[in-house]
Amino acid sequence: MTAALDGLVVVDNTREFFSSLGVAMLADFGADVIRIDSGVSLSPGYHHELANRNKRSVSLDLDSNVGRQAVRDLAAKADVFVTDAALKTLAERGLDYATVSAGKPDLIYARASGFGPKGPDNDLPPLDELAAARTGMMPILPQPGQPPVYPQIGGMYTAVMLAFGVTTALHHREEIGEGQEVDVSLLAGNMYGASLDLQAYLAIGGERFLHPVSRMDAGNPMSGTLYITSDGLWATLTMPDTDRWWPDLSEIVGLDVDDPRFNSHELRCEVNRLELIDELAKAFDREPADHWRAIFTERQMSADIIERYDFPVQDKQAYDNRYILEAANGDSKTLGFPIFMTDTPAQMHRPAPASGEHTSEVLGGIGYSADQIAKAGS
Repeated sequence: MTAALDGLVVVDNTREFFSSLGVAMLADFGADVIRIDSGVSLSPGYHHELANRNKRSVSLDLDSNVGRQAVRDLAAKADVFVTDAALKTLAERGLDYATVSAGKPDLIYARASGFGPKGPDNDLPPLDELAAARTGMMPILPQPGQPPVYPQIGGMYTAVMLAFGVTTALHHREEIGEGQEVDVSLLAGNMYGASLDLQAYLAIGGERFLHPVSRMDAGNPMSGTLYITSDGLWATLTMPDTDRWWPDLSEIVGLDVDDPRFNSHELRCEVNRLELIDELAKAFDREPADHWRAIFTERQMSADIIERYDFPVQDKQAYDNRYILEAANGDSKTLGFPIFMTDTPAQMHRPAPASGEHTSEVLGGIGYSADQIAKAGS
């Protein structure tokens, strides 16, 4: 089967999970990704299995001139070079954009950073929690009076941005014939993960966006609100158009659709919103989660039950769309592919390699002798 990125060669000099995962997305669609291992491995091992699947591994000593030259030689034969190292470290090792691209002017040089390529913090380490702390979202996620909550999603947004930035630059090169430098950062990833709130604050400002809001004080009792069920799970409602959903919702929770307290959007969301929240909270606490999910599904309502981590592993929807895959040996499962394509789908070509598994194969392929391979290896 033809892969979308057949023929694309990528040198992967990343160390962090999020950046290695972004490169793995290219490998999933057929790119030949050569991972540079230098004695530093992802931990724990299950991160390595996901972030480095479909890659080949070359073990090089990046503290030696020979090892660094081998990286530059590999990049000169590649289409894309990806790193997440500090700018100072890259310059010291001769692996910065200017040096690496000198051997291949149309190279796409991508860097995953913590805080972007410019500004006073451009060389801080790429740690997601530090970037998330700057977005302003962590204090407003918990209920009032509780500590800030680290959302742990910025790295995943940034991984996708990395793959997207690379493919966009490749398209430009195909049209114009020019390589360029691409930078995606955890700061930007976390900010875009918070787009709804940040854009609203940028547009209209106001204190309302700066503080957590109690679930019992929501602006709309029927949208973005959570109600606990009798067995301890939570129902989430996403019904901003309350006029559309009120007839169904009122019936399933045992309220009169013509109840004078709630028979208009204004009454439900302004005048009597706290009273409606209280009524809905009492109603959902009377039945277990399965009861509510069955009703939501039957009536095709914009609501669902918030599940735990063990739910996707038994969700037929996740398997039918290849979001979860069975391992080849049938003894384990792994995350699959978040992008569906009809003619050139992502595939599992090979498991994550052992460190240096393909050193001789890859370096020999660009003309290195056995002696040169031994000197370059870590």
